[in-house]
Amino acid sequence: MSPTITCAWSIAIRSSRNSPTAPIDVTHNRGNAAFRFTAGAATFALVGVLWYVTTSVTQILPPVYFPRPAEVWQALRQISVEGYAGGRLHEHFLHSGKLVLMGFVVAISTGVPLGMLMGGSRCAEAAVNPVFLLLRPIPPLAWIPLAIVWLGLGDAAKVLVIWFAAFVPAVINSYAGVRSIDAHLIEAARSLGVKRTMLIREVLFPGALPLVFTGLRLALQACWTTLVAGELIGAIVGLGHVLYQAGLDLFPAMIVVGMAGVAIAGGMMTMALEWLESRAIPWRAP
Repeated sequence: MSPTITCAWSIAIRSSRNSPTAPIDVTHNRGNAAFRFTAGAATFALVGVLWYVTTSVTQILPPVYFPRPAEVWQALRQISVEGYAGGRLHEHFLHSGKLVLMGFVVAISTGVPLGMLMGGSRCAEAAVNPVFLLLRPIPPLAWIPLAIVWLGLGDAAKVLVIWFAAFVPAVINSYAGVRSIDAHLIEAARSLGVKRTMLIREVLFPGALPLVFTGLRLALQACWTTLVAGELIGAIVGLGHVLYQAGLDLFPAMIVVGMAGVAIAGGMMTMALEWLESRAIPWRAP
């Protein structure tokens, strides 16, 4: 960080001493992480026991409505070894993950810069915000028919719909991130003659990162939700196609396998994003 920006940070910190923040306790954070892991594992174990008791022991839930654990395990072996709905489990994982990553990367590459531009420039906000307000209420799934007309039934149409689903939260949270930066810091940097490019690089972007990552997590969740719906139409492989085919076959055990696959894939990507966030903004306590 340049000396000018360092001085600006010092001025801003001195001007905001009325609202001090507590130092980060690393030991306390590690204890919280261990507690969250233990509590989560206990919850999963409890759900598994209840599932087994209600379906296999007491049969409160008939198998026609909800499959037994043994049936789900058999369906998992079937899709992993023999394949189902056009591919094996890893092939469905890879195809769906590829579409999500493509749409997500394009969305953050366009949404984050646009949101920060709107947050940092009144002219850009005045020009873009009216159009964005018109497009924002449109559900991502409403774009599916138009995407099919434009791009056919291939993967490009699905990526377009995924892009729009992730684009909206990326723009909104990036805009909010820039607007949440302490005005004293921006004024201090400008009073020291900091150029606009340096102001964006060393003040606006780092200050907006916490809310930007919040938008990225929301965008990633929207990607998976939209992908599953998109793969219900015109897909030959993918986790959404597994759910669609299992529904046609009245195969509840395979439906549970497909739902679990979406949850695991989405959870793994979310964990990777949280790891990246902890490296990008280490000063933010988890």
